[in-house]
Amino acid sequence: MARGDLTDEERPLIEPHLPLGERGPIPNLRQQFNAVMWRSRTGSPWRDLRAEYGPWSTVYDGFRS
Repeated sequence: MARGDLTDEERPLIEPHLPLGERGPIPNLRQQFNAVMWRSRTGSPWRDLRAEYGPWSTVYDGFRS
């Protein structure tokens, strides 16, 4: 877990506000949420997203939908 990532204690607080996929929960939603938060904190371009958050295009597509 990187600095600023969602902790286990914080997750239940925001989980009800996160979207569901067309077929149920979105895999790696927590990882994608952390990626969006990282980008918001740093102001970095999407393509500079850290590898631990997965492919930047996947995170970006989830953010845009």
